[in-house]
Amino acid sequence: MNRIFISLRDRLRSHKVLVSAALGIVLLVVIVAVIAARTRKPPPAPPAPIQVEVVQVQQQDVPIYSEWIGTTDGMVNADIRAQVSGYLLSKAYTEGAFVRQGQLLFEIDPQPLQAVLNQAKGDLAKAESQVQQAVTQLDQAEAQLAQMKSQLVQAEANQRKTQLDVNKYGPLLDQKAVTQQDFDNAYQANEAAKAQVDVAKSQIKAAGAAVGTAKSAIVAAKAQVQSSQAAVKTAELNLGFTKIVSPIDGIVGIALAQVGDLVNPTSGILATVSTVDPIKVYFTATEQAYLDYAKRYPTQAERDGAAKQLELDLILADGTTYPHKGQFFIADRQVDPKTGARTVIRTFRYTPGAKALASKGVAMLPIAGGTVLEFP
Repeated sequence: MNRIFISLRDRLRSHKVLVSAALGIVLLVVIVAVIAARTRKPPPAPPAPIQVEVVQVQQQDVPIYSEWIGTTDGMVNADIRAQVSGYLLSKAYTEGAFVRQGQLLFEIDPQPLQAVLNQAKGDLAKAESQVQQAVTQLDQAEAQLAQMKSQLVQAEANQRKTQLDVNKYGPLLDQKAVTQQDFDNAYQANEAAKAQVDVAKSQIKAAGAAVGTAKSAIVAAKAQVQSSQAAVKTAELNLGFTKIVSPIDGIVGIALAQVGDLVNPTSGILATVSTVDPIKVYFTATEQAYLDYAKRYPTQAERDGAAKQLELDLILADGTTYPHKGQFFIADRQVDPKTGARTVIRTFRYTPGAKALASKGVAMLPIAGGTVLEFP
């Protein structure tokens, strides 16, 4: 009996375990089904019908735009260099500001060049005094020459008189009308007169040589004066070059030399001044674009007229469009064999009021900066 009871008890326990497991599985399935039902999305609604607009097609010409990457630059870019050697004493402008033609930019120590100018002026004064001395010597030589000529005239007159006496006493001596002593005296007087004439002629020759020497001295002295005047002029120019001024109106860049630097004509650029009204924009058009343009306008007159009508829009780096249209300026004479492109230059007016802004250090357009160009 006990064995039967134990067997029944064990069977009942096994049935309880199976029932509990079955209930747990059923409960788990129900929970999963509830969760799946809650997370399931509703089916999407059908799409609304597409609204289609119908317009009347019109035929018309529309411009075709082309774009290039261009570079802006000043119409004139003046490189400022030193023309004499010396130490920079001062920089007299604000970098990036608008400067006027003739405005002082740099100053070089003028003292060495001032000394050279003073020496040149001293040499000029000395040369001018030598000219005066040579003129005085010439006056003296000419006066002496005139005196010698007067003496020659007197000596020739005396010699003619003594010659007459000789001519007169000769026949009289043959006639025994005069003594031999009288004839000899007349003859000796005539020979002495001839000697005086010869002396006067030699003195005139010497005086003439002195006059020629004095004239040559004057020419040499005047040449020295001209050389000294040129030296003074050169020294004055070099002294003036110690004040380096702007040759044009424009925006001046960053100084590449500082106060205290030793500069000379070969030391490089001190700064650059660029005109900005108008400015130039460089860009390269392809050879194919140029050929198409040439076919559209076959004659030079047609191409020139079309070039004047073309207008460029300049798009700045921030995406804004420059307010002024660009005008054709020049196209390079040849195509670059390396790139197959031809350089074209356009000009743009500067924005009104830009000079006033530039004077405060604000530039309206970059100099040598990149930008995008387009035109129909």
